[in-house]
Amino acid sequence: MIFETYPDREMMMLSLADKIAGQLGEFLRRDGKATLCVPGGTTPGPIFDTLSGVDLDWANVAVVLNDERWVPESSDRSNTRLVRQRLIRGRAAQARLVPLYAPADTPEAMLDTLADGIRPHLPISVLLLGMGADMHTASLFPGADRLDEALSPQAPILMALRAEAAGEPRITLTAPVLQAAFNIHILITGAEKRAALEIAAGLGPKDAPVRAVLDNATVHWAE
Repeated sequence: MIFETYPDREMMMLSLADKIAGQLGEFLRRDGKATLCVPGGTTPGPIFDTLSGVDLDWANVAVVLNDERWVPESSDRSNTRLVRQRLIRGRAAQARLVPLYAPADTPEAMLDTLADGIRPHLPISVLLLGMGADMHTASLFPGADRLDEALSPQAPILMALRAEAAGEPRITLTAPVLQAAFNIHILITGAEKRAALEIAAGLGPKDAPVRAVLDNATVHWAE
């Protein structure tokens, strides 16, 4: 793990956006395509705002969410909605947003279809993750009903998980997909999450799911 600290959040967001853009550019120049995997939530919004204005070959960039609540895009709680509003606009409007939701009563009904849409864009070129104070990342929550399966090296691309802390049912990329990313960045802010990260470093993935990706990650932190 590499741990990078910044004097303030604004500098961190600008610096990390620049780093992500540079890494995407390297893949585009070498392979002619790239996959960017991002979290929902409001914390990475400034990064998305900056990236949306960067001059990249966005038509050959696939954007995939780390995870999604099982709600339609019309919901205020939809990660897809937030990413479309903050990232898939401006120059980045040409990027392909790969869906993690399809109309169905339960995520299990659409797992295979959604996984088929993601498979051609793996492995992930650049992965940006968040982390909760409970040490979850993506929708890999401590105590989730199928966490052991989602952490397994044999896990499928996508799984549906349910956890008390998660609210709605979730659909998430599994640990082996996240671990296989070429570049892994974890974005955290505040003293509480820094302390949680330090605790996670001494635990196993079942108790601290972020531990599954920590060894090869660069963690970016500002107060």
